[in-house]
Amino acid sequence: QVQLVESGGGLVQPGDSLTLSCVTSERDFGDYVVGWFRQRPDYEREFVAGLSESGDNSYYADAVKGRFTVSRDNTRRTVLLQMTNLTPGDTAVYFCVADRTGRVRFNRHGWDFWGQGTQVTVSA
Repeated sequence: QVQLVESGGGLVQPGDSLTLSCVTSERDFGDYVVGWFRQRPDYEREFVAGLSESGDNSYYADAVKGRFTVSRDNTRRTVLLQMTNLTPGDTAVYFCVADRTGRVRFNRHGWDFWGQGTQVTVSA
């Protein structure tokens, strides 16, 4: 089982920036596509961003495009989600995800491995 651990969540004000981190001990981390989902109150879990094995191809939900950036460091076995211009609508639990299928999927059911989530709250 691939273990993913998120960190970096917290309480911020609208317009602030925040970077989430995801780390794993999976030695074949470079064989996995990775991404982020989020769970907003009273919403189904939604795709936020995804990244190919090499980090060369990225994908973003329209709601975060231009504000969020996903990146990875396969040597350090980390995934980052840089978030800028945060709004209250970004308040959610953010989950790091990984899969070995070789394809970034926008459906939450297409990912095998999930972290426990980290809370991001944007409020004045």
